[in-house]
Amino acid sequence: MTELLANDLTRYALLALLFVAVVGVTYGIASLLGERREVRERLASGVQGSEAAAAPSGLRTHDARSAWLSLVGAIERTGIPLVDTKDATLRSRLVAAGFKEEYAPRVYSLIRLILVVGLPLTLFVLLFLGGGAPSTSRLIVMGMIMALIGLYVPSLIVRIRADRRQQQLINGFPDALDLMLVCVEAGLGLEAAFNRVGMEMTRSHPLLAEQFGSVVLELRAGRSQEDALRRLADRAGADEIRAFATLLIQSAKLGSSVAQTLRTYAAEMRERRRMRAEEKAHRLPVLLSIPLVCCMLPVMIGVLMLPAVIRTIRVLIPALAGGS
Repeated sequence: MTELLANDLTRYALLALLFVAVVGVTYGIASLLGERREVRERLASGVQGSEAAAAPSGLRTHDARSAWLSLVGAIERTGIPLVDTKDATLRSRLVAAGFKEEYAPRVYSLIRLILVVGLPLTLFVLLFLGGGAPSTSRLIVMGMIMALIGLYVPSLIVRIRADRRQQQLINGFPDALDLMLVCVEAGLGLEAAFNRVGMEMTRSHPLLAEQFGSVVLELRAGRSQEDALRRLADRAGADEIRAFATLLIQSAKLGSSVAQTLRTYAAEMRERRRMRAEEKAHRLPVLLSIPLVCCMLPVMIGVLMLPAVIRTIRVLIPALAGGS
């Protein structure tokens, strides 16, 4: 029995190592091909390195065509559609998570399809290679569980990534408001203020700098200020940035001072950040009570009660033995 178990563990370990090796080699080849394709496209389009260096760092992102795009195109040419019926909602979720490419919804649908089909098949292969013979009902239940995992795990990952990006944007937004207030009070316009703040925050808060850079590019391309600010709020997905865009739009419509609006909202944002820090500090005792009750309280009870139990046993056992 021990030898059989050892053989099964060895087989599973070898299969896992083989899977990791195949995935690593595939990813490396795909990355290499993607980099070479990007270089060839830049050379073919005549893009000079000096032009790329002249662009503001962190404000213009150069999206490379991924190897996923070729795979998605090949699959769709076979007649399998990968476009979700809720494409607009899905695209907004992916943009909030940082996936801004046009083909991101199709790649997302492809990954979900691969996981829904691949995880149950992988489970069945491992079960049969292990020499086990599970019942049909057990196979069906396990296959359904693995398919549900493959269906919902990508959505969960996208949601976690979007929440993390949103938190990073919120954390750096008060500093951006202070810098923008300085720029506006120094006489810069709104577009120049966005541009300057974006370049200054490229290293400290690159996500926020990217959002500001997109606003600058849209304004230079001819979009109205209101439309560019609303698109900024939609891309960020944070209530604070949405309120900031609304305030700037209303200030422009009503003719009020942008500097005064920024000063008031910057103070409010700093107050909100302080309140969030206090809220996290107040949650610490509640969170610490769980490990204290589960780990330290039993030990303390044992330390306090053990001498009494030992003394009771020493007194009662001889008394009971003498009485009997």
